[in-house]
Amino acid sequence: MKRMRTTGFTLIELMVVVTIIGILSALLIPEMKGSFQDALLRSSSRDLINVFDLTYSRAVSLNQVRRVRLDEKDGRYRVEKRVVEDGREAFVPVDDAGCTGQLDPKITMEFQRADEAPDPGAGASPAPGAAGRADEAGAVIAFYPDGTADPGQIELTDRDGFRLILKINPITARVQVAELEPK
Repeated sequence: MKRMRTTGFTLIELMVVVTIIGILSALLIPEMKGSFQDALLRSSSRDLINVFDLTYSRAVSLNQVRRVRLDEKDGRYRVEKRVVEDGREAFVPVDDAGCTGQLDPKITMEFQRADEAPDPGAGASPAPGAAGRADEAGAVIAFYPDGTADPGQIELTDRDGFRLILKINPITARVQVAELEPK
C-alpha cells in the first residue's frame, strides 16, 4: 500500500506563530497609540491653519473683513464676513467650502488674546492696534483687507497632554506652530 503524504502545519508550529504575533502586538500597539494621538493633534492644527490661511486670503482678495469664530467648548470653528445692512455692521457665516468645521473630540482648544497670553518675554506690549480691533469678547480672530490680523494664540492639547501652540502674527497674519512640553 502506498502512503499519501499530507502537508500542513502541526499544532506546535501554529502555537509558536500565534505566540510570536501576540508578543509583537503587545510591543507595537502602545507605540502606535502615541503616533496616532500625535498625528491627530498635528492634523487638527493643520485644519485650523488652513482655515486661517483661507480667511486671510479671502479678506485680502475680496477687500472685506473676515473673521474666524472659535467655540472652545465644542471644538468648532466657522468663518464669518462683515456685512452692512441698514447702516448697521454685522457678521454673518460664510457658506464657502472649508469655512466651517470641528476638531476631533479628543483634542481640546484654548484661545488667548495676545494681551492675555503668557509671554516668555515678560513686559512685552501687545501689537499696536490690537485693543482697538478686538471689539468683541470671546474667541474671535479677525483678518483685515490690509493683510493684518488680530493677535492671539490657540493651544491645542490631546488626551495624553501633548500640546501645540498656534500663534497668529498680527502684522503678517501668518500662523507659527510651536510644540510645548506635555502638562
